Amino acid sequence: MMFEVLLPMLVAFVLVLVLGPICIPALRRLKMGNTEREYIKEHKVKNGTPSMGGIMILIAFAIVGFYNARYCPHIYPIVFLTLGFGILGFVDDLLKALKRSSDGLKAWQKMLGQILLTTGFAVYMVKFSDISLEMRIPFTGAFIDMGWFSVVVLYLAVIGTVNGANFTDGLDGLATSVTLAIAAFFGVAAIHLYSDITPAICGMIGALFGFLMFNVHPAKIFMGDTGSLALGAFVASSAYMLKMPIFIIIVALIYLVEVLSVILQVGYFKLTGGKRIFRMAPIHHHYELGGWSEVKVVAVFTTVTIFLCVFAYYMI
Repeated sequence: MMFEVLLPMLVAFVLVLVLGPICIPALRRLKMGNTEREYIKEHKVKNGTPSMGGIMILIAFAIVGFYNARYCPHIYPIVFLTLGFGILGFVDDLLKALKRSSDGLKAWQKMLGQILLTTGFAVYMVKFSDISLEMRIPFTGAFIDMGWFSVVVLYLAVIGTVNGANFTDGLDGLATSVTLAIAAFFGVAAIHLYSDITPAICGMIGALFGFLMFNVHPAKIFMGDTGSLALGAFVASSAYMLKMPIFIIIVALIYLVEVLSVILQVGYFKLTGGKRIFRMAPIHHHYELGGWSEVKVVAVFTTVTIFLCVFAYYMI
């Protein structure tokens, strides 16, 4: 158990700690800085802070993941989907840096990339995986199989989770802390269910702990879309390999709330000709403009996620 849990976590943690002092100055020299467009005065000091820090998470996770996948093949789809979305995010971040703008890939380009990557994962799950798309029902221990509609649910789960993680990445340490709690839940669930993907999940936990050392307020580096898209893919793929996509709604509720706040804000704005529901979306900015500090928002959102994860554990 030590080699499945503690060793991957420790190796990934140390790798990120080693990569930090290398990547942060390098990204700064390459002028891969963050460009803020939020109308929050306190955020203007973040301009120029190195972004694309998700590279550190991806490198550590990939090394630990591929090493353990030799003995635990169910880890491969998690690593490939995480890296795939990470590369998509990297391209987006790179374009932002080159254009010195907060806009990288066009919306349709990013969505097309997400659909293609999700299609690859869906094909693997349906055609090549020995893990079916049936889903564990909370509290019952039973499973539900929705037939072909399960593929539709998979698209919604993966793309929704990825974008939820992306919208959550807006404050120092927010996406890192929330996802760390979610990863810890799936790690405990994997141990509880005797799953062979445990080393990969523990590797991500270690990588996130390491990244948090540089990403906590005031952040020395941001993960960018390179990290946030990859983290969403990691959560979704881990859930599917454990047959627990329904649990994403519970443990990653913050992701869902962040996405819904944007959808409601944009929809209401268009319907009413300029009126808003929230002070600003995603919703973490709403609380900031209401007087909460970044640290308070991160602490509250992370605490809520931890409680949801503990609750979800008793639903397995």
